[in-house]
Amino acid sequence: MNNQVTVFYDARCPLCQTVKKSLRVFDTYNQLRWVPVQEVRASTRLKARQLFADMEKEIYVLTKDERVRVGFAAIRDILAHLPALKWLAFLMQPRFIEAIGQPVYQFISHRRHAWFGQTDYIRPVSV
Repeated sequence: MNNQVTVFYDARCPLCQTVKKSLRVFDTYNQLRWVPVQEVRASTRLKARQLFADMEKEIYVLTKDERVRVGFAAIRDILAHLPALKWLAFLMQPRFIEAIGQPVYQFISHRRHAWFGQTDYIRPVSV
């Protein structure tokens, strides 16, 4: 079993890229593995669409025990793995916070390309 949490993010989204860069600073124990959805195999994308929504529309997290978290719950899970930001994840636990947080997350997520634009995704060259 992998000891990292896998975060699937939209690498064509400037907001997503900025959030990823900002959160990596707090990942002192290398708990998060960031994977662009543009690099996810077609078969995995199809499976994700059958169980959840389109992977490019929301952030996805694959937990250490292979559960999938989407949207607000994914953000909470990411924060829970960052020692300096764990307290934020704790504050996001109550149901009424999630009832507010999920619609706010979706509002931002569904408008992020209109607000921040889109970049081309260029796969990093492996050496």
